[in-house]
Amino acid sequence: MNKVRFGMLLFVASESVFFILLMIAYMVYHVSSPSGADASRYLDVTRTAVFSAALFASSFTIWQAGIKSRTGSPRATLAWIAATIVLGTAFLVGEGTEYTDIISKGITVNRDLFGTTFFTLTGFHGLHVFVGLVLLSSLFGIGLKRGAGVGRLPAFESVTIYWHFVDTVWIFIFTIVYLWALR
Repeated sequence: MNKVRFGMLLFVASESVFFILLMIAYMVYHVSSPSGADASRYLDVTRTAVFSAALFASSFTIWQAGIKSRTGSPRATLAWIAATIVLGTAFLVGEGTEYTDIISKGITVNRDLFGTTFFTLTGFHGLHVFVGLVLLSSLFGIGLKRGAGVGRLPAFESVTIYWHFVDTVWIFIFTIVYLWALR
């Protein structure tokens, strides 16, 4: 295993611990705080499912970029990376509109435990999506400048691992924060 891939896997493992702890905190406060279950009624599960679908689709597009890079198709690789960037950006925009809506309803990070844990958990994930978009944009820029072979860079595999991690974490967050609220 190359050092770059190993380093990314270690980073993802360490970040997994942070996310697991944040999800546990959310669940504990959701159950123990009277306002936790009440506040979750402000969540728009349908809207969030739509922008979540964009993030989930981005795992497919980055996977396709990897396939195209292995078959020696640099232009197709860049096109799939660009599609991944667009889908990731759509997710962040959706999350931003959700924050605006929730804040307008009086749910803020300092209102109660629900607001604190909700914004911390989803905001930490949003930060990771943003970092992933910066990494993907860097790969895209390098690919444009080089004209070929971005998929063969060691960084490409690491960014792909990171992006799949961000998508996987959202599956758990969406389930815990949004679907659990429906029960």
